[in-house]
Amino acid sequence: MHILFELARTVSVSQAVEEVKKSSSKWLKNQDGEFSAFAWQAGYAAFAVSESNVDLVRDYIANQSEHHRQKSFQEEYRAFLV
Repeated sequence: MHILFELARTVSVSQAVEEVKKSSSKWLKNQDGEFSAFAWQAGYAAFAVSESNVDLVRDYIANQSEHHRQKSFQEEYRAFLV
């Protein structure tokens, strides 16, 4: 899952991720019993984005399903680390 948001100076990345995971898990589990065992993975990655790249990142997120048909998450993540 990719999420683009503006982080307030008073909120840490870990606090934001915790809130997203907590509230989305609660919502999903209340939708259908099929999801009662849903759990997020333990880790996450966070990247800073300059204001000049926000539109590019927003487009990437909107088209991530198509993008990952061409390049796996692992391939993409390794490229970020180089």
